[in-house]
Amino acid sequence: MTSRPAAGGGRWVEVDPARVGRWVEGFADRHGPHTTTVREYGLLLTADDGATAELYAPPGAPAGDDVAGFVAAAVASRRIGLLLARKGAVAVGVADGVDLVVSKVDSRYVQGRTAAGGWSQQRFARRRDNQAKAAMGDAADLAVRLLLPEVARLTAVVCGGDRRAVDTVLADRRLAPLVPLRAERLLDVPEPRHAVLVAAVTAARAVHIRLRDPEPG
Repeated sequence: MTSRPAAGGGRWVEVDPARVGRWVEGFADRHGPHTTTVREYGLLLTADDGATAELYAPPGAPAGDDVAGFVAAAVASRRIGLLLARKGAVAVGVADGVDLVVSKVDSRYVQGRTAAGGWSQQRFARRRDNQAKAAMGDAADLAVRLLLPEVARLTAVVCGGDRRAVDTVLADRRLAPLVPLRAERLLDVPEPRHAVLVAAVTAARAVHIRLRDPEPG
């Protein structure tokens, strides 16, 4: 389980789907009995002391009508696509449940910033832009080969890395069938490698919970 501050107040907690039931029990122990309200994103738990927990269903999972239904849907095996892109590197995969069953990682050199006294800024910018475009073109080709054949079986496509790089890849017309499946969740990952792609499966399936403590009174 990981935790980080949330913009606008409270904090985000990421919980393995199999541990959500236990987490909710702990929430009740700390804050007292709670009411459960169905929301578009999942469930809202409101405790007697004013604490709230917003449980966001993982990509591709239905929200459920209660905690038991939410947990059952979250732990169920789903087939999801993964697209991680950052600068000149890309990782594409398909996960069936917790298993990564299809994967490919590719990288292409994209020059970094020039040192003072190097090439003219204009010439450098053109070269770097061309390198970046070529890298994203390769990434789109990879997504076409690995994800398009799976599109009818995917419940969601989860992306990670640099949002601009991901947007550039998915702007390829050939990948239009994937766009409706794209999850709002953007995974924060380092430069894509196979190990990063494997770890992304767990991150993509995690339940995100926004926890707000009761107002001091």
